[in-house]
Amino acid sequence: MLIRKEHLQSGALLGIWKMTESRDELLSLFPATLLGEALHYLGGIRSERRSIEWLSTRIMLFQLMGEEQIIHNREDGSPYLKDGEQRISISHTREYAAMLLHPRAAVGIDIETRTERVSRIADKFIAANEYIDSKQRTLHQLLHWSAKESLFKLIGMQGIDFREHLHIAPFTPADKGLMHAMERRSALHHSFIIHYEVHPDYVLTWTMG
Repeated sequence: MLIRKEHLQSGALLGIWKMTESRDELLSLFPATLLGEALHYLGGIRSERRSIEWLSTRIMLFQLMGEEQIIHNREDGSPYLKDGEQRISISHTREYAAMLLHPRAAVGIDIETRTERVSRIADKFIAANEYIDSKQRTLHQLLHWSAKESLFKLIGMQGIDFREHLHIAPFTPADKGLMHAMERRSALHHSFIIHYEVHPDYVLTWTMG
């Protein structure tokens, strides 16, 4: 079910869906005019979870925009809308899906379940000179991961190494705030602002270009 629909000051539209429904329940919510196409696509998906993710994001899009839209995917897997009137980014984690839309700007969003597992791979995506608060180590690491995922989606470049090419400036995690980031993959080394929120079950980050 849609648990958040928010028009941001930047002009973006943010949505979060909690995936509590079954596959059949989601199909009952799907627009009748697109149901045939949905069933055809789902016929090639063996994973129940993947089917639920696919259906949830498309129904969330309908409920956010108030009109029937089809999400397509480029060869690299990134989503786009057929009419091209909105830029879109999507993320999934366990029980939640998140979506960010903007009529002009490129967007990137990521949602991550709060677990301890991120600490096992932190060295693969956090550089030695990036600050991690020792009192909130796991949360801080997870925010770094999520922020870099959002930034990766926004940039849309291949060959990005999270540790080498994406840098998060020092910050101390709060319930919500801003991170400053830089990409070192291109010759221009662009800077970005990443919004973040910390919730009991998940962290959420998003950015716009």
